[in-house]
Amino acid sequence: MENIQGIISENLTTIRKKRKMSLDELASVTGVSKSLLRQIEKDESNPTISTLWKIANGLKIPFTSLMKYELPDTELVRKNDISPLTEQDGAYRLFPSFTYEDRKPFEMYEVEVDPDARLEAAPHSPGTIECVTVFSGTLRLTVQGKEHMLETGDSIKFKADYAHTYLNPGSELTRLSMVIYYPEE
Repeated sequence: MENIQGIISENLTTIRKKRKMSLDELASVTGVSKSLLRQIEKDESNPTISTLWKIANGLKIPFTSLMKYELPDTELVRKNDISPLTEQDGAYRLFPSFTYEDRKPFEMYEVEVDPDARLEAAPHSPGTIECVTVFSGTLRLTVQGKEHMLETGDSIKFKADYAHTYLNPGSELTRLSMVIYYPEE
């Protein structure tokens, strides 16, 4: 996989220009500052997960459309080759294993959550579904105000078009996989 920040830079610039949007217009629909958007487009910034979600939601595109690149027929992804997207100064790490493609309306991630780390995710596009499996540690997932405690081996599927929060309440690293399905339009 190529450098993820470079891919994000190219894709954001391409999407903005195809839509004939100025940086001011992009800032308005995403809630991300014009200066940060400029830095992202120039590959001078490593945007946080929250920033990328704001951009994706503002543009009404799947999250990993910003990370999309041309795929070969077979792709082997090694974790050490993936540049993680981070939140909370690196305490929450998202490794995009397989990104959204036109012929595959889902994304697949490996996620690492340090003790006491959390991610508060904004609602995704209507009809979006997330599936999570915990491989090690514990996870408190809150969806629509209802808490779900997951332990090693547990899985959950939920409508992700509501705000939701991931929290590691334990004292050790939590590892999980996440698949996000986007309804076809």
